[in-house]
Amino acid sequence: MKTKILSMLSDKDGYVSGQALCEKLQVSRTAVWKIMNQLREEGYEIESVPSKGYRITKRPDRITAEEISSRLHSEWAARHVYYYESIDSTNNEAKRLAEKGGVSGALVVAEEQVQGKGRRGRSWMTPAGTAIAMSLLLRPGDSANTRLQPEHAPMLTLVMGMAVAAACREACGVDVGIKWPNDVVAEGKKICGILTEMSCEMDYINYVVIGIGINTGVEQFPPELTQTAVSLHTLMGRRPDRAKLIDVCMEKFEQYYDRFMKTQDFTHLQEEYNDLLLGKGDRVRVLSTEREFEGISCGINARGELLVRREDGTVEQIFAGEVSVRGIYGYV
Repeated sequence: MKTKILSMLSDKDGYVSGQALCEKLQVSRTAVWKIMNQLREEGYEIESVPSKGYRITKRPDRITAEEISSRLHSEWAARHVYYYESIDSTNNEAKRLAEKGGVSGALVVAEEQVQGKGRRGRSWMTPAGTAIAMSLLLRPGDSANTRLQPEHAPMLTLVMGMAVAAACREACGVDVGIKWPNDVVAEGKKICGILTEMSCEMDYINYVVIGIGINTGVEQFPPELTQTAVSLHTLMGRRPDRAKLIDVCMEKFEQYYDRFMKTQDFTHLQEEYNDLLLGKGDRVRVLSTEREFEGISCGINARGELLVRREDGTVEQIFAGEVSVRGIYGYV
C-alpha cells in the first residue's frame, strides 16, 4: 500500500485528498494516516491540509523499492525491484535471482556495494549514498519469434549506454556523451560504467545481466581518479533525484531495446549512437594485448563495432571485448 500511496502522490503536482486515497485503495482513513506517518519517519516531508489532502513537499535521497516503483513509467523494465541496503554486487545478485527463475526486467538496486564489478575483473566499492548501483535482468531468448542470438548480446551494453546518456540529459540537464563502447562521459570524465554478463548455451541465451554504476553523489574522488571521473553532484551543484534518474533510464532503455530487437543490431540506433559518440573524427589509440595502433574514429557500424581508419586508408572494425580505445591527449 505504501508504494501505491507514493505513486498517487507522485503523479499529482497538487494535493491528493484523503478520501481519494481511501476510495482508490479501499482502506480506512486511519490506515492512510498510519502510512503517512511511516513515510515521514523515512524522511518524506508531507504536507497535510484540511479539505485539500496530502502532498509531498520534499523527498529523502532514497532509492528503496517503494520509491523506485512509485515513480516508474516503464512498461516492463524494473516492474520487479529488489532493493538492498548493502550487497556484494548487484550483478552477482541479479545472476542469483536469474538462476532462481527471476523474471525478465527485474531490477536489483543497492545503496551500498562492497564488491562491485567492472571490465577485465576490476572491482570497486560503492559507498552508501554516492551512486546508483543497479543491475537489470533480461531474458532475450524467451520468445522464439524474437530470440536474441548469443553473439549479438554484447551490443546490449551499448544500448544501455545510450539509455543512461539520454536519462542524464533529460532527468539531470547534463550534457553528456558516450566514450565507445559504453562509458557515459561529461566534461571529458566518466560518470557511468556498464558491465554486461551472460549465461548462454551454443545458440541460446539463458539470461543477460546489465550492471550500471552512475556517480551521483560523490563530492570528491581519490587523487588517482580526479582526472578521469566526475559525479552528477559536481556537474549539477546538487545531488540528483536518483529515483527519477532510474525511472527515465528504464523508460529510455525500453525504447532503445525495442528498436534494437527489431533487427538485433544497431540498424535503427546507429545514427543516434554516433551523435552521442565522443571523439568521432578525432585521432584515437587502439590498445590490446596483441597490437597497438592509431587512427581516426569514424563511428560505429550496425554491429556496434568502432570503425577506425588507419594511416594507409584501411578501416579496422574494432570489437568492444578485445581492446581499449583512448584519445591521444586524454581519457576520451
